Amino acid sequence: MPTPYRKRILDHYQHPRHRGHLTAPDRVGEAENPLCGDRVRVELRLNGTGTVAEATFTGEGCVIALAAASMLMEHIQGQPLEELRQLGDADVVRWLGMDLRPARQACARVALEALRNAIRNYSRKQEVGSRK
Repeated sequence: MPTPYRKRILDHYQHPRHRGHLTAPDRVGEAENPLCGDRVRVELRLNGTGTVAEATFTGEGCVIALAAASMLMEHIQGQPLEELRQLGDADVVRWLGMDLRPARQACARVALEALRNAIRNYSRKQEVGSRK
């Protein structure tokens, strides 16, 4: 029986990148998809300029949700939080490389929502000031 998922999605699901916890993360965000129960937690360690030095995720969910979380963690490594605010729902869905029905798009977006919760109310001035 053929699988409905593309090879890249299955690879990220079976061998997730950056999965786990950080010791004393600078930012933490969680989100869930109440329609199917996907839950993702994102933990970030920042450098002194508000750039993601390290990002990890944990969670439970379907193939789409966990593969998207893994892909998102790869993408945000080394990126300034200010730029990550610009990530859109369509970006994450596009990384998956396949058309998804709206309900499945919600699965793909749960990690992005966790990231948004982690960086909500981020102020570069505040972050740089706290590192002095």
